[in-house]
Amino acid sequence: MQLGRDFVRALKQIMQERNLPLEVISSGLEAALVFAYRKYRGGNQNVEVYVALESGEISISEVRQIVDEISDPDTELTLDDAAKLGFNDVEVGDIVRVEVEPEKFGRIAAQTARQVIIQRLKDAERQIIYEEFSDKIGDLINGVVFKSEDDQVLVRLNDRTEAILPREERIVGESYALGSRMKFFLVEVRQTTRGPKIIVSRSHPGLLRKLLELEIPEVREGTIEIREIVRESGVRAKVAVSTLDPNVDPVGACIGNAGARIKSISKELGGERIDVVVWSSDPLIFIRNALSPARVLKVEPVLEQERAVQVFVRPDHLSLAIGKAGQNVRLAARLTKWKIDIKVLEPEKLPTLQDLFDELINTEEVES
Repeated sequence: MQLGRDFVRALKQIMQERNLPLEVISSGLEAALVFAYRKYRGGNQNVEVYVALESGEISISEVRQIVDEISDPDTELTLDDAAKLGFNDVEVGDIVRVEVEPEKFGRIAAQTARQVIIQRLKDAERQIIYEEFSDKIGDLINGVVFKSEDDQVLVRLNDRTEAILPREERIVGESYALGSRMKFFLVEVRQTTRGPKIIVSRSHPGLLRKLLELEIPEVREGTIEIREIVRESGVRAKVAVSTLDPNVDPVGACIGNAGARIKSISKELGGERIDVVVWSSDPLIFIRNALSPARVLKVEPVLEQERAVQVFVRPDHLSLAIGKAGQNVRLAARLTKWKIDIKVLEPEKLPTLQDLFDELINTEEVES
């Protein structure tokens, strides 16, 4: 039985284009043809099907056991019937394979083959996509926005793969115009009945981490270690870094000459401001660093509260320490995992000459 040369040629071309192995198709096709043949015959035959996709040849055999008396006509054969079929040197208990090629089943087989191959192509392609992208979870990927309407943003990752950018994974206020090419962080790949569901993010801290690795050689090579990242995406982020190399300034290396490195990353994130601070194992020092660019005068633990501090700054640095709508102190608290209460410390006022003169006069009056 033949599938047809044109059909086989078209099938091979599709499989070559999609990089699908022949075995994926043939195994599913054989199982489907067994089911179709049993349905065609209306019994429970023990059927073996072999499909040679290279040639398009299909062979179908009914497996029968030789018996003295038949109790199951679907799976058994007497010695006399076996002899009529050309099996002369068999004994009771032997197994024979009777090749069959019913004329009417040829059309059914061809239809079944087409249906199975189409479905198998879909299944195999979905599996390949799933395996390809499930290995990339946590990686930086490029994509092009191809749909942005009705609260749905879809991103094209390649010719056959698309991803979803959910609302909670977007940068607030960022535009996702059709054709926009962007970098995304791959958050999740999930198998569904309709194929792999791929979730990407623009707001995840991992996106900033990957951009730092991409832009800064010292981070990529491990000379500088990123200890912690917090973001309020699209607005501001804080990155804590450290190094064991005394010759490397971790903050300076991340910022780059005239701020070139950090500006490039900020531009990719829609102008998000990125504060790079030095990580410290001493929480009080780390808190001081985390509140940059504000200058901190002192940090005091709150003894009656766990992981809480009071931070003292000069009046002219209060707004810097708190940040717009409390953003700086909020991000610093998330970065350090300490509760931070900002206090103003008035600078000690040095006495003026007038103060000294007045004090002298008052002293003399008291003595007289």
